[in-house]
Amino acid sequence: MLFVPGDSPRKLGKADGAMADALILDLEDSVAPENKPQARDMVLAFMAERPRGARASQLWVRVNPLDSIYALADLAAVVAAAPDGVMLPKADGPQDVRRLSYYLDALEAQAGVEAGSIGVLPVATETARAPFRLGDYADAGLSRLRGLTWGAEDLSAAVGASTNLDDSGAWALTYRMARSLTLLAAHAAGVQAIETLQVDYADEVGLRASCRRARAEGFSGRIAIHPAQVAPINESFTPSEAELEHARRVVAAFDASPGAGVAGLDGKMLDRPHLLQARAVLAAWAGTR
Repeated sequence: MLFVPGDSPRKLGKADGAMADALILDLEDSVAPENKPQARDMVLAFMAERPRGARASQLWVRVNPLDSIYALADLAAVVAAAPDGVMLPKADGPQDVRRLSYYLDALEAQAGVEAGSIGVLPVATETARAPFRLGDYADAGLSRLRGLTWGAEDLSAAVGASTNLDDSGAWALTYRMARSLTLLAAHAAGVQAIETLQVDYADEVGLRASCRRARAEGFSGRIAIHPAQVAPINESFTPSEAELEHARRVVAAFDASPGAGVAGLDGKMLDRPHLLQARAVLAAWAGTR
């Protein structure tokens, strides 16, 4: 999911060629307050030129936080162009997604957009309160919820931290905890877990290593802040040929013994979790085709 500033004609003009699965047309942090009205118009025009069914990428819009003076104007401006989804920053918990869903219900009806067709992706860890409510997403009944992602920059600002990194340069404990809880909450809710961005967009080696770790842990995608990050992210989240071959063999081993709870492969005994992992690998590969 590639961020694109909503007030930049140059970056909007290049966005289609980025090969991202989704573009996040930004009306929040990358747009100065005085430019927000112009950005709304530009984002609306961008989406209107790319109607559903004719989009190279899904088109999402990051609106401003619900408690800001900008959020309702953002939504009123862009819903008519039927974005695929809305990214909600600084969400305190499921109640904010529900509130946004009510707004979208009304605005879809007003604009003649298919009811319930606009998804929601909250950035679910950007306030000090939010991490305590991550588990609540699983039972909140949010039909628009498409995934959960997390962020360290706003969270560190919210708690008055001077940095979000430890002495080794890795995430400090607070942010590792928020990341892990987001991963668990997404899977508990049955939606995608989206890894946060890497600020150093020039560090491709580090990005690839980080993406491989994230996919191994259970994240299904990642946010990008520069077009140069898109290809490394796509490649890192696509299963390798060796992984695919192993997954096919695991599935075949179970298929050869219908109804069995275990199967043998290469001298090892496999049980149902191995089968589920293999199917997840094949599903991830199928999603890239």
